[in-house]
Amino acid sequence: MPRDAMTRDTTPRARRKEHRATPPRRQRDGLVAALDVGSTKIACLIAKEEEDGHLRVLGIGHHRSRGMRAGQVANMDDLELAVRAAVDAAEQMAGERIGQVVINVSGGQPHSTRVDVEMSIAGHEVRGSDVRRIQAFGREQHTALDRELVHCLPISYAIDGADGVLDPRGMFGQTLGVSIHLVSAAVGPLRNLATVIERCHLDIEDRVVSPYASGLACLSEDEKAMGVTVIDMGGGITSIAVFNEGHVIHTATLPIGGQHVTNDIMQGLTTPLAAAERLKTVHGSCLSSPSDNRELLRVPQVGDDEEANVHEVPRSMLIQIIRPRLEETFELARAHLDASGLRKIGGRQVILTGGASQLQGIRDLAEIILDRPIRQGRPQRIRGLADSVSGPAFSTCAGLLRYALRHQVETPESDTTAEDLAGAGPLGRFARWWKENF
Repeated sequence: MPRDAMTRDTTPRARRKEHRATPPRRQRDGLVAALDVGSTKIACLIAKEEEDGHLRVLGIGHHRSRGMRAGQVANMDDLELAVRAAVDAAEQMAGERIGQVVINVSGGQPHSTRVDVEMSIAGHEVRGSDVRRIQAFGREQHTALDRELVHCLPISYAIDGADGVLDPRGMFGQTLGVSIHLVSAAVGPLRNLATVIERCHLDIEDRVVSPYASGLACLSEDEKAMGVTVIDMGGGITSIAVFNEGHVIHTATLPIGGQHVTNDIMQGLTTPLAAAERLKTVHGSCLSSPSDNRELLRVPQVGDDEEANVHEVPRSMLIQIIRPRLEETFELARAHLDASGLRKIGGRQVILTGGASQLQGIRDLAEIILDRPIRQGRPQRIRGLADSVSGPAFSTCAGLLRYALRHQVETPESDTTAEDLAGAGPLGRFARWWKENF
């Protein structure tokens, strides 16, 4: 859409631009908002924490994705309109307006690195400032100019070389160490996505790589502690997260997704894209059965009159097109886990989630290739999710909500103490310096 046409947009979000003269304020009343920007759909959830600590979804909005390809921005104008539509729908349902969102990161080839950092604490009690300082040292290990740091996640701390410490604050020793999981992504794709979000008059509160978010939504605490691998099968890419001892320790992306299956059907059967997607969703499967040769499917052909130009093909032909692409996906996932040495650490179970994981027979095929028990992952412990958005396709968006809530109430590197509440003025800075040094 031309830019001059976009300036005449009369949607609520477009009208908001004319009245907002100041930066958006932090959302009130405990609201959190998640925005999943994918290659096939845009989803927005607005939720609020209840008294018992659970999240309740107040607003839901989703829209067909436009302007995204393989997890990266391909057309800013089209993507902006799709994001606006999803956010506006969620706001209208919730009866609230949002100024900040937690977004997912799937493009830019996210890369995981594990670093170990140690510093002297000279025998004094470990303070919050020490934890922040050693984490800052960990961040400094990221030196690639063409990549931007997305996550700096402490895995475990050590006091005087004794590791396995979950929270060192209040403990004593000579040295403090930490093992940190760094996740970075290419600068260009991150900035392109950030630009689109800003054009929708939203601030980015935080960013989360997609498989990490999906794991937060789908996994139990026991699964994360024992070790588990999450494979998030999206439209443009398939992403992997490995959890162990309660932490995400590795993430990766594979350049293959559900849209590749649709494109294979479109080309193999010479049918329009919409018809290929419907054939995949309604009749598609990874596994064959004796009746497939006898079951005939009506396949419209590409041409001037699609309704009149229809061929009949056996369902077995459709399966023969679908299965090789999914075999390739799982073989790539297995090869990556083997090459990174994480197949054993990733536990005995694999969780499949994402929209493409709903294809018939996919669990059986994954078990054959990955040689692991397979469970389908869907959002857990979130109230108010309608049936239409409670399936695997919305795991990432639900996980973004859980991430936002967790980092509001318990972030190891942030101490909500008296000096933090004193503000950033001279008196507050003096109080913080006094406490940390005396």
